[in-house]
Amino acid sequence: MIYTDLTADQLLKISTLGELKASGYTPRSVKAELRDNLIVKIKARETTFDGIWGFEDTVIPDIERAILSMHNMNLLGLRGQAKTKIARQMTELLDEYVPYIEGSELNDDPLAPISRFGIDQIEMHGDATPISWMHQSERYSEKLATPDVSIADLIGDVDPIKAASLKLPYSDERVIHYGLVPRSHRGIFVINELPDLQARIQVALFNILQDGDIQIRGFTLSLPLDIQFVFTANPEDYTNRGSIVTPLKDRIDSQIITHYPKSIDIGKQVTIQEAKIKDAQKELVVVNELTQDLIEQIAVEARESEYVDEKSGVSARLTISAYENLASTAERRALINNEKQTYVRVSDFIGVIPAITGKVELVYEGEQEGAGIVAHSLVGKAIRTQFANYFPKPDDKKAATAANPYKPIIDWFGEGSTIDLLNDLSNADYEKALNTIPGLKDLVKKNHPGKSKHEQLFLMEFALHGLAEYSKLSKSALDTGTRFKDLLSSMFSMPDLGDISEEDLE
Repeated sequence: MIYTDLTADQLLKISTLGELKASGYTPRSVKAELRDNLIVKIKARETTFDGIWGFEDTVIPDIERAILSMHNMNLLGLRGQAKTKIARQMTELLDEYVPYIEGSELNDDPLAPISRFGIDQIEMHGDATPISWMHQSERYSEKLATPDVSIADLIGDVDPIKAASLKLPYSDERVIHYGLVPRSHRGIFVINELPDLQARIQVALFNILQDGDIQIRGFTLSLPLDIQFVFTANPEDYTNRGSIVTPLKDRIDSQIITHYPKSIDIGKQVTIQEAKIKDAQKELVVVNELTQDLIEQIAVEARESEYVDEKSGVSARLTISAYENLASTAERRALINNEKQTYVRVSDFIGVIPAITGKVELVYEGEQEGAGIVAHSLVGKAIRTQFANYFPKPDDKKAATAANPYKPIIDWFGEGSTIDLLNDLSNADYEKALNTIPGLKDLVKKNHPGKSKHEQLFLMEFALHGLAEYSKLSKSALDTGTRFKDLLSSMFSMPDLGDISEEDLE
């Protein structure tokens, strides 16, 4: 949306400064582009940021206000809260194409050049100055702040090789090698994890944010850079790894606080959208809604867990990776058994453990417990929480009465029966094992009538895990699966004396 009546195709045919002037093109600042194009979207009731779920009434309105105010902004939030994704989508609010002087390092506007090269080109060629067109996607630059980032990286430095090859003295402006910031002129520049920048590097941004100009190695430059700055930061960084120096914070016009999904339904939308499930996996593995709820519940439990560092947060990448691993676990099982299709199982959640252990930061007590133990505990808590949404909550007062819907199941295990649900059971063996338990199928049919056979089997296994989480059954991990048996017998059972040496008895 450039201020001209010409279409994008007509604009791209313009190749000289004279033709550009004749077209009626009017230059605008980056912030003006963002503002004007946002106004058009708002009036047309179009979605501003696609695929950003849960921020419609909180974060996105704040970002829109900042854009309308033509502000540089800092997105402040824990990891995995779509900060960078939002920044990258801001390019869609830029004009589709803008002209620049061909060959310019700084993307000089043909009607308002700022670099020595751009000014010289126009002095030499006048209206015949060649121009090119830059797409909105090319007007985005991003830098991850790390302690080793230098002023030369961001702002620029004198390039001795350029001076030697062009036979120029160091006093000539043409020997400057420009850094990322000036090269982002007329675009959006994002610095991720701003507090990780050393304080002296942050100081170098003062003039750019306040006045839009830069200084390089003693050169007196007046480069009125036109940049939309977006910074991201984690609140943890303010105390643990570094901080944003106060004068820099003062120069960032708007600070916008992000957050995690406020409901499981929103979390599911994010996970399903971002998870990379292959077409072959979708054909082979059938996933139900309860499975998705459990994945999101794991993240909820992690964010509330005493073992997980709340300052670090639990990224949405946990649920995304867990969902991908869950599908792959079921896929692997189907491939082992040479089955054309399989239905996801609760036992497949063994595959999400690696996704959890790498995504949570544990407090000291949690480290003593061990990441693997904490991960298994989070899965168990998720099952316990979701169990109450699908079955009657086990009630100790009814445990010994006929009204207890779980009595046939508990009694069967109480008589000494056990069952091993191995991770890689075939569909037929899995069904046979679950149907062995009296009362289990009736429990599912009573509470969830009309479910398909595969959904019934999933809920039957889910009921077993739920009863174990409510301490009605004993659940223990095997190398290749899970064993369920009576709770009391597991508590009071004696080890086989044949396995105990005389030395142990002494």
